[in-house]
Amino acid sequence: MRRSNLPAELNRFVGRDDELAELERLLGEFRLVTVTGMGGVGKSRLAARAASTAEKRYCDGVRLVELAPLRDPELLEQALLDALGLTDHTRRPPREVLAEHLAGRRLLLVLDGFEHLVDDLAGLVRELLRRSPGLAVLAAARRPLRLDGEAVMPLAPLPDDDAVRLFTDRAAAVAPGLRPAPEDAGAVRELCRRLDGIPLAVELAAGRLPVLSVEQMLHRLDDRFRLLTGGVRGAPPRHRTLRTAIGWSHELCTPRERLVWARLSVFAGPFDLDAVEYVCGGPDLPPDEVLDVLAGLVAQSVVHREETPAGVRYRMLDTVRAYGAEWLTALDDEERMRRRHRDWYMGLASWCELEWFSPRQAEVAACADSALPNLRAALELCLEAPDEAHLAQHLAATLWFSWVGCGRLAEGRHWLDRAVRSDPRPGSRHDEARLRALWVLGYVAVLQGDDTAAMAALYECGEGAARTGNALAGAYTTHRLGCLALLSDDMPRAEELLSRALIAYRELGELNSQVLMGQVELAMTKVFLGDLESAVALCREVREICQDRGERWTRAYALYVLAYAAWTRGEHGEARELLGECIAIDHAFNDLVGLVLAIELLALVTAGEGDPAEAAVLQGAAAPMWEAVGLPLFGSGYFGAPRALCERQAGEALGAERFRSCLAEGGALPKDEAVARALAGRRPVDGVPSPRGRGARAGLTRRSRRTAR
Repeated sequence: MRRSNLPAELNRFVGRDDELAELERLLGEFRLVTVTGMGGVGKSRLAARAASTAEKRYCDGVRLVELAPLRDPELLEQALLDALGLTDHTRRPPREVLAEHLAGRRLLLVLDGFEHLVDDLAGLVRELLRRSPGLAVLAAARRPLRLDGEAVMPLAPLPDDDAVRLFTDRAAAVAPGLRPAPEDAGAVRELCRRLDGIPLAVELAAGRLPVLSVEQMLHRLDDRFRLLTGGVRGAPPRHRTLRTAIGWSHELCTPRERLVWARLSVFAGPFDLDAVEYVCGGPDLPPDEVLDVLAGLVAQSVVHREETPAGVRYRMLDTVRAYGAEWLTALDDEERMRRRHRDWYMGLASWCELEWFSPRQAEVAACADSALPNLRAALELCLEAPDEAHLAQHLAATLWFSWVGCGRLAEGRHWLDRAVRSDPRPGSRHDEARLRALWVLGYVAVLQGDDTAAMAALYECGEGAARTGNALAGAYTTHRLGCLALLSDDMPRAEELLSRALIAYRELGELNSQVLMGQVELAMTKVFLGDLESAVALCREVREICQDRGERWTRAYALYVLAYAAWTRGEHGEARELLGECIAIDHAFNDLVGLVLAIELLALVTAGEGDPAEAAVLQGAAAPMWEAVGLPLFGSGYFGAPRALCERQAGEALGAERFRSCLAEGGALPKDEAVARALAGRRPVDGVPSPRGRGARAGLTRRSRRTAR
């Protein structure tokens, strides 16, 4: 994991030397510091700059959590887990996972834009600070958290000189050939003074320079002050100034730019051009003309463009978005636009699910991650109306690839539970959506080790499938029950259910990543029953299909089984090569289940190659991952056999003391470093015998059977 997830600065940081020094001083004396101030005053930018400067103080780095797009307080802990790069498949409360992770670390957590969540966030921050002595929190919002020990730093607007510097710097960026002339210095200073030195207002004014001179801006600003300053009763003068500056910039937009500004307010978090064209386009604005309008808003700093792993994305500052939302309400178009937004992201989710079974899997993962705030907004809208619960069920189920394949089980469980509870009536005309949500819920619950919830959801799904004649839902139910039996060490039942599900899939013509995963799960079952030949044949077929389709996620699990079989034949080189590809894929998709199983098997291969010390290090590196996956779920019985045998071999070769030391070395490795170490492929140590052929196979088989018993 990178030491910091702070975004790169897109333009020059201007002024604030005294404030930065004061903020650094406060961070040295207090564990909780909150920068407060009105919208647009520069709280987020100052906090990010101070965090970047202070990063060297925190050996475990700095993590930024942007909370402005989040609307559901129940996802607060999940937002922090995401920012920390933590994945947890267990049923432990997310707050407990956070506290355990932070307890022994020295880390700076930056929380930004939480005004609407302050009450819920305050309790979480209090508990994390109490349980994590090395944790410091730097917060930026319009309101403080009001906790004991909190140092509050109110942020004032820029002084005149810094405001002028900011205007000049931004003007040079938007209009290099139209910089204010020296004789305009007085007018620029007056303009910045009229804008009260509010950075957002100054930047918006600089964005008008290609269209208006400084003198023209001053005259127009006079007009807007007379029109708007009295429009917000009870608002502080500077709040009225910001509103005036935004309103003035709004007034100077073309009618189409104002229309798109209002419509863009329905987006939460980043959005792409395709989404804007669909959501904001219409008879009054053809989609093929949206790009030019959006470019105009970017040029005026109303919308910001950024590069992301998913490609080019756009976003609006929360203050600017809120202004657009007021206009959308005034236009009486909010409900229609929210529904268009919802419809686009339901379509995007369906596209992602289809493309998941293709060479675009990595692109789909990045796209879904970038779209997550907007997908949440779409789910919330579906859940607001009881008669649209089926849409929430459909969307939550469609996103199974993100919940399961990209390490978001806890969030998936949250939405699936809510969607299923929102319409508990069976027998409606929307049975298909509900049945789909039920078997996906059962799948997620199985992977979380919640057997009771899994059985309840799958039992209801099976009954509903039989009642409605939905053979596909019945096949998925049988599949997930087989998966539950596999993880419960009931191999004969797992073999029977998984075989039956695969027959049903073939009869129905169903082929996708989940179907192939069922074939891999059947292969695992056969491995544990001692039928290696059948297991290898099943996984070779999966690998070939994945090769043809460009599918990588399921391919990784097939490689794991093939590597397991190669190890039992004493073919360590082949096993290492297979596991290397498997680990790289699992790490790319943040699939901790596949990753930890592969690393533990690689540890056993490494011990067999004659390097017990490195095997113990890899074994130790797997331990923190098991905490997130849930050791009792995948770590006992048949799945635990490689760990038990590696522990025996490496422990005997190294001795108890050195074995424990190597385990501790591996346990201290961050996940990224552990993966890099696993992929490095160290050479065997001379002089240590390597078990080969039948001896290796027999040792594992006997051990796995003893462990299972």
